[in-house]
Amino acid sequence: HGNVSERESMEAMVKEVVRDFGGIDVLCANAGIFPSVTIEEMTDQNWDDVINTNTKGLLFSLQACLPYLKKADFGRVVITSSITGAVTGYPGWSHYGASKAAQLGFMKTAALELASEHITVNAVLPGNVLTEGLEGMGEDYIKDMAASIPLKKLGSVEDIGYAALFLASKEAGFITGQTIVVDGGQILPED
Repeated sequence: HGNVSERESMEAMVKEVVRDFGGIDVLCANAGIFPSVTIEEMTDQNWDDVINTNTKGLLFSLQACLPYLKKADFGRVVITSSITGAVTGYPGWSHYGASKAAQLGFMKTAALELASEHITVNAVLPGNVLTEGLEGMGEDYIKDMAASIPLKKLGSVEDIGYAALFLASKEAGFITGQTIVVDGGQILPED
């Protein structure tokens, strides 16, 4: 366990993982928060909490894992970003959208910097997935979101996991700096 927004916490977590498992082959940078607040009502603390978790957490996690990813037969970094920010927006999530778009800019440069170490860096961009966080948005929100998705259902955690698992695999070794959108077609309609 660790707090991704604290560098020392990530370094301690990585040391514990290496002690227990002998190394690190894959970093799945999945930590994220998305508290809803409008731009007008947003405080410095609201902004900082999201950026520190979603964006700085990615940096601190990768920095802590990097020495071990370099030693791996093939190192993989899989970022859980979002369609929000990079492709779409959602009222109340401007700080979340900014953090998720920033992750993708980071991903592209990290992919270039780490290619010589045979480490790939890619991202999964989930659409609406039925998680505890989404359940907190209410039943009406869930129904409306499912109705707006061409497959007429929300994604599952497993749907995202399968995409991440592929990007973490040996078979994905020639893919870096790329995104996979996993959203049931959510971003396809024009209206």
